[in-house]
Amino acid sequence: MGDGMAGSATDVTAGVTTGIRVRPGAEGDLTELTEIYNHYVVHTPITFDIEPVTVEERRAWLDSHPATGRHRLLVAEESGRVLGYATSSPFREKRAYETSVETSVYLGPDHTGRGLGGLLYRTLLETLAHEDVHRAYAGITQPNAASMRLHERFGFRPVGLLGEVGRKFGTFWDVAWLEKRIAWSAGAASTSGRGQ
Repeated sequence: MGDGMAGSATDVTAGVTTGIRVRPGAEGDLTELTEIYNHYVVHTPITFDIEPVTVEERRAWLDSHPATGRHRLLVAEESGRVLGYATSSPFREKRAYETSVETSVYLGPDHTGRGLGGLLYRTLLETLAHEDVHRAYAGITQPNAASMRLHERFGFRPVGLLGEVGRKFGTFWDVAWLEKRIAWSAGAASTSGRGQ
């Protein structure tokens, strides 16, 4: 639950004029990624984790987001510093759900309002269009007008509201679920057997 094309061969995308680069997350990012996430754990209801996580606890999460495939981790970086990240993760464990992903975006608290969430989401969604992904889902703790606007700008549409589904900071929180159809490419279908 969350809520956030030029360059070298290792870039997924680059903000050439701004110096912001979007690339796959790597082992060396783990401490900064954990710090960003823990800000939201401690200070907001955006994630339903209650206690901060350690770098070691986040390692399995990092390892579950390789540089290729459906489940991605993209980071926005400027001058060697991670500013935020976007992910696509398994929507549910059962195999029939494998072509559906849950997306999220998290920005460092000092890096909101700069368009980074849009840059990360645009890059993530463009990347997923080349994978065997049919639907993307986002769970957004309410109220969160900025995250709702971001998702709707990228074509996510509300599909449901879970009322008072989580308790954090002594308050019950609603979670809105949004859905986006991913326009997968023929290349993704041919490599997975999809569409046959």
